[in-house]
Amino acid sequence: MSTSSLRSPLALVAVAGVAALLGACRADPVVTTGSLYPADYRARHPLALAEGVRTLDVFVTGTGHIDPRQAADVDAFLLEYRRYGRGTLALDVPAGGTPVTAAAVERTAAALRRMSLDGGVSDRQVVFARYAVANPNLAAPLRLSFQRMEAKVGSQCGTWPQDLGVGDPGFSGRNEAYWNFGCATQSNVAAQIADPVDLVRARPEGRIDTIRRTNDIGKIRDGKDPSIEWRQDGKTSIKAQVSQ
Repeated sequence: MSTSSLRSPLALVAVAGVAALLGACRADPVVTTGSLYPADYRARHPLALAEGVRTLDVFVTGTGHIDPRQAADVDAFLLEYRRYGRGTLALDVPAGGTPVTAAAVERTAAALRRMSLDGGVSDRQVVFARYAVANPNLAAPLRLSFQRMEAKVGSQCGTWPQDLGVGDPGFSGRNEAYWNFGCATQSNVAAQIADPVDLVRARPEGRIDTIRRTNDIGKIRDGKDPSIEWRQDGKTSIKAQVSQ
């Protein structure tokens, strides 16, 4: 038997062994799957903290005074500005009306400045500006505005990536919630949140009712039920029942 005939089988065995070793070192391939459709509307439309602008339109009434209804709105608006406002308080005044209307507008603007001072807002915090009236026949309000942090929906409402009809039978057959479902509800919830920080963390525990707690502990020590017995006879007030 020749030497070349012996080398050929040995070479094949060596190549096969090296290939086996290299195959053992091969990494598993990365399997990529499609993203899961968020079934929860809170995942599709999450609430987020964002910068926003708060505005209040004050309409001219009478000869330029602020009626009690709007005065209460201004007081609440100024209180919100002192608590959560950032930067300055903008006062936009309409310009371009009739002489009679212009005089009433100026008196209303002066009244708003007085209310701002009385509400704890200094003159340097109020920025005065004018805007052109597009239609003199329509009521042009004086607008107060400031920036503050607000709770908003992180996504845009009114988007329809799927066809709810027969155009997308696969999506309709899975009986999943459509993308826009729940967005309006989340927007309404965000609009009702007074302090957006409540979405991030809970508030600290408030002051306890010492009198109520002392009475309850005394009843427990005496073997009595500390709960309140509500009487719906129309004669006993709720305040009297709670103080028992």
